Amino acid sequence: MSVRRQRKILHVDMDAFYASVEQRDRPELRGKPVVVGGDVRGVVAAASYEARKFGIRSAMPMREAERRCRGLIRIPVRMAHYKAVSDDVFAIFREFTPLVEGLSLDEAFLDVTDSVNLFGSEESIAGTIKARIRDKTGLTASVGVAPNKLVAKIASDLGKPDGLVVVTAGDFPSILDPLPVRVIPGIGPRTGSRLEQAGIRSIAELRAAPDCVLEPIFGRYVRLTRARASGEDDRPVVSSRPEKSVSAEQTFATDLTDRDAMHRELLRLCERTAGRLRGRSLIAGTLRLKIRQSDFTTDTRQLKLRPAGNSTDSLYRIARKLLDKWLLETPDAAIRLLGIGGSELSRAAQSDLFEACQATTGQEASYLDRTVDQIRERFGSESAGRARVLDPGVHQGRGPDCQN
Repeated sequence: MSVRRQRKILHVDMDAFYASVEQRDRPELRGKPVVVGGDVRGVVAAASYEARKFGIRSAMPMREAERRCRGLIRIPVRMAHYKAVSDDVFAIFREFTPLVEGLSLDEAFLDVTDSVNLFGSEESIAGTIKARIRDKTGLTASVGVAPNKLVAKIASDLGKPDGLVVVTAGDFPSILDPLPVRVIPGIGPRTGSRLEQAGIRSIAELRAAPDCVLEPIFGRYVRLTRARASGEDDRPVVSSRPEKSVSAEQTFATDLTDRDAMHRELLRLCERTAGRLRGRSLIAGTLRLKIRQSDFTTDTRQLKLRPAGNSTDSLYRIARKLLDKWLLETPDAAIRLLGIGGSELSRAAQSDLFEACQATTGQEASYLDRTVDQIRERFGSESAGRARVLDPGVHQGRGPDCQN
């Protein structure tokens, strides 16, 4: 019987990526507490290590971050710029292996099992990647090296920032056992709190806990949880995971109470989402609307797109129907955030140039979308759009645009 080779997996995680890019580009920010995010009504997208000393973290409300650190420096999000830097980083990954599974702009798994004969040991490859990233971008990355994805991800956090931690199968008990249960991916604050209430704080205690203690917390996933606490993980690195959704959302400086303003902002978000779908040659089969009120109550609604599409008008028609129905159910609503997402994605068929120039309403809309896309590609994302979205009062003090 053949014995499967032990995998050699790297988890590469850029250190405080968005904030580090800003500190790199603006030397006067280095050594200072910096957060990347929108206005004071938004949330933190990234925090520098100087800001983290105050307990500031990603997804924290900006008001809370500024309360914790009086001298906090807030920088607007530059997503297109971070994407360009990310592309440089991922190009380095692919110099060493085609098996690259991106988790976000700043994080990826790499399977280098078949690369060691060419580039040296997995630890050597990790060190070379760190050096190449520093030389190419001026940024630092932390790398975990292990026989599987689970342990590699845990290891990358152990040496942050600018760390390189190697964990072999024989090291699992000595390295993993003392760690808190919350380092295991998938155990969030709520589950972690329940475990701690049951007297389970370390990975060793989680692995040794009886089923009668774990079943009320994990249900049928007790066996899987115990395997994770033993460092077991057989998931392969998947290099071409299809996108599940494309979206855009906006937090507003002032709550929206006027229906015309809501419709304007909804159209603006549909333009962004549709443009991103077209830019990736995708069509969406389902549209999802996200609404957050002033008290942070959040609702979602979704509806099928028939047929699936990526035109601004088709997305807006469904989104407006969903919003108007929600407004009937929620009178006098004050909206803090709106979001639009397309899911059930598939590849878009190549459009026919002749058909695009015909004079039917739907085809004219498609032609308009492509024209706007071309203008934005050349002159920037805010250089063109439908006149209906233009309202200087609404533009003032808008929060960051977030993309999945």
